[in-house]
Amino acid sequence: MDIESEIKNTSPLSLSTRSVINLMYTARQIEEIAAAKFKEYDLTAQQYNVMRILRGQKGNPANLSTIQERMIDKSSNTTRLIDKLIQKGYAKRQICKKNRRKIEVFITENGLELLKKLDPLTEQVNKNIMEKLSINEKEKLNSFLDKLRN
Repeated sequence: MDIESEIKNTSPLSLSTRSVINLMYTARQIEEIAAAKFKEYDLTAQQYNVMRILRGQKGNPANLSTIQERMIDKSSNTTRLIDKLIQKGYAKRQICKKNRRKIEVFITENGLELLKKLDPLTEQVNKNIMEKLSINEKEKLNSFLDKLRN
């Protein structure tokens, strides 16, 4: 179904407007699919993103600015997300020994264990979302999206 039918638009859209609306609408659909999977584990997509960032530190601490700059959703309240992960036992926070004004954040063993469960599930969700596209189409899509951002 084309985007005009999806949003029940009856007025003609310029190609640029149609493209942007189509991207935004599709992104929201993908976000909803992912959100449903994370909800089963009492997580949000943003919390999952923070956990993956912390895991990527390979045992080294991350500070708030490092996490924020690597977030997919830059508008997320990073402090609140980390607080929630700490409450759930998936992250821990400590004061830096060298600079007491600096907060360091680490992923916990519980967080790593949860990611081990979620990794194959999210990979399958991603495959399901993209199954209608060929490898070549996926490569072109990524190239186009990279080009739009840069």
